[in-house]
Amino acid sequence: MQPTGSPVRRVTAFTSVMAAGRGEFFRSLWTGLQRQLPPGGRAAPPGRGRGKPGPERGAAGSPGGRRSPRAAWSSAPWSFGGEREERNCLETREVYLHTLPPEILLKVLSFLDASSLFCISHVCQLFHQLANEDDLWKEIYTSEFGTQTWRPKSAHDAGVNASRVEEVEERPLGHWKKMYFRTLSGREVNKWKRELRDIRPHTGLPRQTELVLRTMNVSWELTLCDCWGGEVTLRENQVHFLQSSLVVRWSEGVFPSFHHISSLQVHGVRKETQKIPRVRPSWRSLILKLDMKTEAHSFIGRDKLIKLIHLSPGVLIGRWRGKSSVAFIMVSLHFHKLVEKSLLGSPACLYSEPVENPDPALDPQGYSVHFVLHSPGALILSEHFSQVHCRSVRLEHYLLEMTLIDGSVLPQHKPLSGSIKLPWKSEELEGAVENCCIMTLTVLSGFLTPVWCVSTPIFIRMAKKPPAAVYCGEHFLMHHDGPGGKVKMKLVWVKEQKQFFLISLIIYI
Repeated sequence: MQPTGSPVRRVTAFTSVMAAGRGEFFRSLWTGLQRQLPPGGRAAPPGRGRGKPGPERGAAGSPGGRRSPRAAWSSAPWSFGGEREERNCLETREVYLHTLPPEILLKVLSFLDASSLFCISHVCQLFHQLANEDDLWKEIYTSEFGTQTWRPKSAHDAGVNASRVEEVEERPLGHWKKMYFRTLSGREVNKWKRELRDIRPHTGLPRQTELVLRTMNVSWELTLCDCWGGEVTLRENQVHFLQSSLVVRWSEGVFPSFHHISSLQVHGVRKETQKIPRVRPSWRSLILKLDMKTEAHSFIGRDKLIKLIHLSPGVLIGRWRGKSSVAFIMVSLHFHKLVEKSLLGSPACLYSEPVENPDPALDPQGYSVHFVLHSPGALILSEHFSQVHCRSVRLEHYLLEMTLIDGSVLPQHKPLSGSIKLPWKSEELEGAVENCCIMTLTVLSGFLTPVWCVSTPIFIRMAKKPPAAVYCGEHFLMHHDGPGGKVKMKLVWVKEQKQFFLISLIIYI
């Protein structure tokens, strides 16, 4: 009498099922069971091989029902025989999987969601082919986004649609899969683009820039490449959101030596949330890339511990004094298209879109300027200038000159709140460099379209020839010269009030 559940009894059961006409599915199982049966078609008696010994009789050659060490070792799950049998079992299961009819596998895959279906398509070639079936993704697309509502069409449109039936039938494999992910990303992009439509009148920038960046889980990574091909990637340590700019600082981690840095890259990194299928753990969008060998840099200030090196545009590197090691790196980013740059770029290419730059001299509406002086933690000056007077001048080439503050008009002079200094912080040390700050400038056309946007560190230097003015005190200059234009400022230090006054501000674009 055969024991319950023996291979012979199971074979008999499957033979009766096959006689009832179950089909190819059970025939594949019948083939696999035949491979597992020993020669002669009889099941192996209990107590031998990998089976456990019976209650009255142990393994052969072991008195008292005890098994010898050699027998115990040979029957252990880690023995060579056990590994061979387990490997054969896995190979048999793989054969079962590949011999299943495609209809049954597709039925199983239809219960998966989009994320699981995308992941299982990378298991093997069979699953890759089945997981890209248009019927599966069409059902997922329909259940997620619904179908288009019916609208009456003219006879001409109906004829055009009828002529395109053959084109629809010849769609390539994976069409609905691409449509699903394209619609998913497009719906998400349209969502935060709607939130960016609310524009501040005095800045011309979206109100919800900070909210969108935080909602989309955007962070910023710094990648430094050395001269030997090595790379170091650092996460930001501190982020400051201001009126129209963002200041990101990296001050922890192992920095390469300043003279050994060959290139510098800043990426916007978006972490996927649980509500969105985790197709990829994160997406990196290139925002800034500098070649240290060709990029010009200048020294703008120092204190007892560090000295500041400015790289255009908006990159500031703090070096320990007397050494070539890096203490921190700070980057100032303007809000204009910052969300698009942080989300829609690729890991190797910057985000770009067609931009029409009309001639500034032909704008009948005039121009407005939003001007901010600040440090990462404090606001020094914030002013909005509307209906700016413009005139065409020629310096190196023809430029448009905008005089925002005239030195001869006293009511236009602006006091600066607080002291002008740039605080910094490393892993264990912190300080502040005097006479340095960050300038954020936004020049808007009459239609509130940004014409020139810049956010960059700037420093004060003493004027060699103080201008003739009503103020008694030391005069200073601040100057910025970038690819989009120039900014010239004149300041005076009033000892009685112990503060700076901005007495001249001229912009050239």
